[in-house]
Amino acid sequence: MACERYEKTLASDDACETDSAIYSDSADSDEMDCSDLPAMSCRCNMHEGIKLEMWRHSTSMKQVVNIIIALERMKNIKPKSSEFGEEEVLNIIMENVIQARRVTAVEATPSYIKTSKTLQCSICDQFKKTLVKSSGSPRLLAVTLRDGTSQFKVRFNLSMYASPSATPNASQPVCLNISKSNLYLACTKSDGSSPHLVLKEVTETLNTIKAGDQHDNLLFFRKETGVANNTFESVKYPGWFISTAYEDMEQVEMIQVPSSRITDFTLEEKQVIRS
Repeated sequence: MACERYEKTLASDDACETDSAIYSDSADSDEMDCSDLPAMSCRCNMHEGIKLEMWRHSTSMKQVVNIIIALERMKNIKPKSSEFGEEEVLNIIMENVIQARRVTAVEATPSYIKTSKTLQCSICDQFKKTLVKSSGSPRLLAVTLRDGTSQFKVRFNLSMYASPSATPNASQPVCLNISKSNLYLACTKSDGSSPHLVLKEVTETLNTIKAGDQHDNLLFFRKETGVANNTFESVKYPGWFISTAYEDMEQVEMIQVPSSRITDFTLEEKQVIRS
């Protein structure tokens, strides 16, 4: 560090003055004696009978500046008495020099990556009503199929996804696609309405889905309960589940649990496909 002299005089109503911010040990010398570096010090005669002295073994400019900043800020401190102990003086210096910074942890946006495993199956509710596609508007109905009507049964491709942020034993994220089509089950929400189930046409390859993008409403948490029961909870709208009514030929919808609708399903005629 170059040997220079730094002086700082504090003028305030409390009559806090300093002879110099940095000086040598010699009272008669006007210049800083740099031959004895450990003897460098900072002294502030704040009030009669009060003397602040800090001995610094380091000679960095940053430490000199920190001491000058502290002395500048101490102009506005009104002491409760004319005498400070060493601990009180140290606390004043540290509180005025050290700047606290609050760091807030930001959670990364969850992402879901498609795996090589796809489960092809048909889906029935716990009362054996099968999910079928309406011949009119694009929607799903829960219907009790009779003998000879199995051609109306819908086959689904359950694409499996994995998330790096998933906890152990978490539910399996899946997308439900109607086989041989571009239609996916999606939980969506219009302005002022509750989440509801629609069939959404998607032509893109859904290798990665991130929370907040245009396709995050296609994801459902599949959770197996009991021996063979499955529930499908919306990832975008937690607490909302795919459900059917107890009556036949009713539309498949989203519902919050607990409710009077059916949310347990079985997967029939399963076939695992790996890509």
